[in-house]
Amino acid sequence: MATHLVQKPGESTWYVRMAVPTGVRHAFGGRTKLIKTTGTSNKAEAMDKRLPILAQWKADIKAARDSKADSGDEWRLAQHTAGLELQAKLSSAVTRIYTPLPPNTPAPNLSWFERIPEIVTELRSEGQDAFADRLTEHVKKYVAVIENGVTAGEAIDLHNELLTIMSDMEAACIADEYNLSETEQQEAQTIARNPATYKPVSPITDHRLEQFRTYRVKDGIAAKTIDQQEAKLTKLSGYLRDQGTSLTSATIAAWLETLNLSSKTKAQYLLAGSTFWRWATKNDARWQELHLGLDNPFKGQELPKVRGKAKADAARKAFAPEHIEYLYGVAQADGNQTLCDLIMLGAHTGCRIEELAQLRKESVVKIEGVLSFNIDDSKTVAGIRQIPVHPSLLATVERLIADSTDGFLLPSSAGNKYGIRSDSLSKAFGRLKTAQGFGKHHVFHSVRSMVVTLLLRSGVPGPTVANIVGHETGLVTFDVYDEGASPRQKLDALSNLSFNFS
Repeated sequence: MATHLVQKPGESTWYVRMAVPTGVRHAFGGRTKLIKTTGTSNKAEAMDKRLPILAQWKADIKAARDSKADSGDEWRLAQHTAGLELQAKLSSAVTRIYTPLPPNTPAPNLSWFERIPEIVTELRSEGQDAFADRLTEHVKKYVAVIENGVTAGEAIDLHNELLTIMSDMEAACIADEYNLSETEQQEAQTIARNPATYKPVSPITDHRLEQFRTYRVKDGIAAKTIDQQEAKLTKLSGYLRDQGTSLTSATIAAWLETLNLSSKTKAQYLLAGSTFWRWATKNDARWQELHLGLDNPFKGQELPKVRGKAKADAARKAFAPEHIEYLYGVAQADGNQTLCDLIMLGAHTGCRIEELAQLRKESVVKIEGVLSFNIDDSKTVAGIRQIPVHPSLLATVERLIADSTDGFLLPSSAGNKYGIRSDSLSKAFGRLKTAQGFGKHHVFHSVRSMVVTLLLRSGVPGPTVANIVGHETGLVTFDVYDEGASPRQKLDALSNLSFNFS
């Protein structure tokens, strides 16, 4: 293992030495190695003194790498933009000098071109003698051809020479601002001379997405939500790269037009983008510089309004009792006991499918003398609740507890990558209902809708129904102050549910 300690010839003092990685040497003045004295000839003492020195160097190298990663492709975009602006300015100036203008044509602004002598002086004061000499030689050529008469070919040559000089100056400025390596400086020079060689890419870089993911994980956001939003951002990034456009409100609007998706889904794309924008604006210094003064382009986007009939046609539908009884019969005929149990539990509780999949033997408890399912985790506070076991479920629950091999009431092949245990159950139910002619408007959640509908039509008060299925009522009286229906009241309410499962 390297100690990073060396001694210079003829000296007893120990020095700390570390090689500088090629990619970050620009941040260390081009040096290939760092060296610093420990101030001691005692090696054991030097071993201790080297540690804070090495730690600082490693931190500096990491900072240089992070800075380069954060800037990503921005220096190329900056060079591309500067090159285009320079070409426009010089073309205007050359047109004015070498081409007779038609009568009454406004003269182009020549102030930039006419500042060349001043620019030469500024360059020399900054120690940029090479550029100053090149500009001076150009001016001499310009004066000579003007005195002797200029041809069209000479005008073009003069224009191209000046464009090359000024492009190289722009490239040098960009290289200094972004701490570019020698190879990158050469690329910057190529882009400055011919901006068409570069096609702008997205500021939503892989590095930024990695940092965004780290922030979201630390903030406790569900892995599935993080993955879904990152996929949407990656799609947007690809669009920006393919189109060679910047991140603006107009670009976002154009991008949305390319997505053959519903207004609801497009709104999710805008939410992902807006969330990323807020994070980057707050936490990414380079992003702040790049988008200084710009408003969030994901806000204020207009999406097609979904009218009442279209919204109703797209909404999920509740199963009718005869539908769910029929599906139960098909599952029973197929010998699929797990699907039968799933349908039984859902129809008598109104639970979400993942809530049912997470029920364990110890989830069956007595509350105030009433045997109940204890839902101790849910996506909402209201979802944490106790649901009395319907009398029709008693035998099924007893059997599931006795047959359980892993502690869960319902067997499942495995959870998916997000730990969602109901994944295989949901797919099995999906195959069952689709094979029986039920389309996308009917899913397992339609069982939950059925339960709510049946309870309300049986005269069960709305707040009690909400207590059973784990919904907020939207009223402070019930959601904040009310302790909810008693286990006996909920059991009486659930007794209104009756199905012919046989």
